[in-house]
Amino acid sequence: MSQEQAVWSGTPSQVVNLGTYILCILFLWLVIPAFILLWKWLVVRNTQYELTTQRLRLRTGVLNKETSALELYRVKDFTVDQPLFLRLFSVANIILETSDKSHPTVVIRAVPDAEALASTIREHVEVMRRGRVREVDMA
Repeated sequence: MSQEQAVWSGTPSQVVNLGTYILCILFLWLVIPAFILLWKWLVVRNTQYELTTQRLRLRTGVLNKETSALELYRVKDFTVDQPLFLRLFSVANIILETSDKSHPTVVIRAVPDAEALASTIREHVEVMRRGRVREVDMA
């Protein structure tokens, strides 16, 4: 098996919090919305995705960090979801259906050029499946 190499890394767009930002700015005079605004910004800012040739790593958390990894050979299917709101900002969600018990559905939220990223994920999934790693569904 070849060495694992980084292929792509990114974070979600802050546009996912746009509604919250607007409400918080309208009620900023209450002071509490300023903390909500800051927290929502930090949550999205501290979410990181990293695609390698063998796995997808998800790093989340502001105070407590959690890193989870999804082996690419476990990806069964993917969907690129681009609702109208996200289309206005040229970002989309990628939804991965997997056979992983801890993460049966993984969502890569609000990333630009999602079609190209989904294609890249598919290519690396196929490479992993052609290699020595195989998965069998017993249904």
